[in-house]
Amino acid sequence: MGDTRTRSCLGWTRAHCQDNGAADPEREKRWAELFDQLDLNHDGRIDVYELRTGLAARGFLRGDVEEIVREGDTNHDGQLDFEEFTEYLRAHEKELRLMFRSLDHNNDGRIDLGEIQDSLRNLGVDISVEQASIILQSMDKDGTMTINWNEWRDHFLFNPIHNMEDIAHFWKHSLMLDIGEHLTVPDEFSERERKSGVVWRQLVAGAMAGAVSRTGTAPLDRLKVFLQVHGSRTPRVNLWTSLHGMVKEGGVRSLWRGNGINVLKIAPESAIKFMAYEQIKRLMRGNNESGSLRVQERFVAGSLAGATAQTIIYPMEVLKTRLTLRKTGQYTGMGDCAKKILMNEGVRAFYRGYVPNTLGIIPYAGIDLAVYETLKNAWLQRYCVGTADPGVLVLLGCGTVSSTCGQLASYPLALVRTRMQAQASVEGAPKLSMLGQFKHIVSQEGVPGLYRGIAPNFLKVIPAVSISYVVYEHMKRGLGVGS
Repeated sequence: MGDTRTRSCLGWTRAHCQDNGAADPEREKRWAELFDQLDLNHDGRIDVYELRTGLAARGFLRGDVEEIVREGDTNHDGQLDFEEFTEYLRAHEKELRLMFRSLDHNNDGRIDLGEIQDSLRNLGVDISVEQASIILQSMDKDGTMTINWNEWRDHFLFNPIHNMEDIAHFWKHSLMLDIGEHLTVPDEFSERERKSGVVWRQLVAGAMAGAVSRTGTAPLDRLKVFLQVHGSRTPRVNLWTSLHGMVKEGGVRSLWRGNGINVLKIAPESAIKFMAYEQIKRLMRGNNESGSLRVQERFVAGSLAGATAQTIIYPMEVLKTRLTLRKTGQYTGMGDCAKKILMNEGVRAFYRGYVPNTLGIIPYAGIDLAVYETLKNAWLQRYCVGTADPGVLVLLGCGTVSSTCGQLASYPLALVRTRMQAQASVEGAPKLSMLGQFKHIVSQEGVPGLYRGIAPNFLKVIPAVSISYVVYEHMKRGLGVGS
């Protein structure tokens, strides 16, 4: 920028840039240089696009630059001039210094692991030493395993946070996506989030996202179930012939058979799993209420919570399979399907395939969580120098890979479960136990037979995750749940 900008900046500095009665020329010079770098078109003002582009180039990949402009824009023209820019930074630095001092319990000018854990625990967010280390390393530029004021200020200067609760929420990024398989280990929520109703609003957002996602990928899900059950009985069956056969038998609408109950079971499953997870965590902690669960403990708690939820809603799983495979006119609806199963097969039919289904939760949840945590932590340690939040795309990528690995491990059990659920409705199908199904599949179809129908299952992962994420984010904003 030219001399005019420099003179106006210096004049503004002398007149207004006072902190505790003293100017900070070095800071004001740094802000003036930063303003010039962010003012891409050199018109003396910074808009949202310029701020986002400029900060991204400097490694600040945050999505809340609109809030920065909104807070600093005192004349409401949608842009920040130099005075508004420096006033925002000055006020924000004061807030950051207060937060830094509240974290620095021993007043040594540095924040260590214990101070991070203690401060978050006081806000109801329990984190392990490993998690605290990741947070600290994301800000620790000099390798001392502590955070000084400059590192703290530079890290949060362009994050519109105002108190320690905002800091805690920033460090605890929540993402609850449902792609139509077993729900993964639930997220951790603070006491403040529970009392404020954030938990239930987030569960509602997740349920709605799951409903839209499952509806959008229902044809692939029905194709998977069809191949699992009928794939071995029909020669030369493949994705295209199965799809063509289903449309020919019942029209295009038949591709969504079973989707109604598949969507209906999302809300109770999510709620039961969350409540069970909270109770199981409480039992595992015992008297140590302030303790944080390790990854292995979260896996056990999540698996038990998943098994609890599945036990309660399992009859809906059986109904979903029967309705998905039904022929035109076989049932008039969910109620008619349930009535006919009860009359013809008895109550036990509603829990057919329960054992392989429950056993499948363990490898799925364990591998899903382990791979997700490993990938996320590896990314944070290698690439996330400026933030403890790896970003939505990275989390989605980690979630997609971990879910795929979990499915590969648990798919044979899922296939056996589906065949057991459907065997009474398939003419000529052998009535076998879980082990009998395994032996029959391997002897008749070989080991590849245990993965029959996995192609459409994989095909639906990326669209399911994408749809679920978009709807989830819109629902969260609509329900007032911050990202």
